[in-house]
Amino acid sequence: MIQVEALTKRYGTTTAVDGLTFSARPGTVTGFLGPNGAGKSTTLRMIVGLERPTSGSTTVDGVRYVDLSAPLHAVGVMLDARSVHPGRTAYRHLLAQARTHGIPRSRVDEVVAMTGLEAVAGRRAGTFSLGMGQRLGIAGALLGDPRTLILDEPVNGLDPDGVLWVRRLVRDLAAEGRTVLLSSHLMHELALCADRVVIIGQGRLLADAPVQEIVDASGGTTLEDAYLRLTAGAVEYRGRNADGPTGLPAAGGAR
Repeated sequence: MIQVEALTKRYGTTTAVDGLTFSARPGTVTGFLGPNGAGKSTTLRMIVGLERPTSGSTTVDGVRYVDLSAPLHAVGVMLDARSVHPGRTAYRHLLAQARTHGIPRSRVDEVVAMTGLEAVAGRRAGTFSLGMGQRLGIAGALLGDPRTLILDEPVNGLDPDGVLWVRRLVRDLAAEGRTVLLSSHLMHELALCADRVVIIGQGRLLADAPVQEIVDASGGTTLEDAYLRLTAGAVEYRGRNADGPTGLPAAGGAR
């Protein structure tokens, strides 16, 4: 279980995350949504110890990430699929990760097969397409067979078959009792694979509820409708001619 409690992060006079509280529970796919600049990436980075909170706390199964004795076994993380040495092959990249945690070579073979990378495992990561890079990032997240998965935009760059594969993967992982926190801008995809959704804007919580409850509370018919209404006042980078629905009376029941 991922628990975020009154989490705040300031950079000088700028508040990136502002008193944020939510949880991602075992057996559940939790979607994490917000406009660009809402604080999503900063929140994820604080959960996995890459940023230090100004105040508040984040824990995984009651333990701070930095205090985990074997983090790769506890939490699988993909925040940036491009953070791989471009001159290293996919297989060597995964093998190096495995050796830092005493994970056997056989597990590397398993995740290569799980993610469909067999044909390209011997290629250098720098030659990968965006979609192949995403698969390699997911393979790294699965390497330690963790109980918790944190995936940032995992379907970015994937073809339709790849998108379907990720959808099935996260549903299967949740069905095994694992915790899955999934950030994405693809509303249709989240509506298909997420059990509940956390929506933030300007670093603050706007909604935290099952998908259908958020849709019903918004008066719309889709998750995208609900998202646009909830975030109408929290978009920093709106184009001059961009129009969107406004006027949702309070996030009412979406808590």
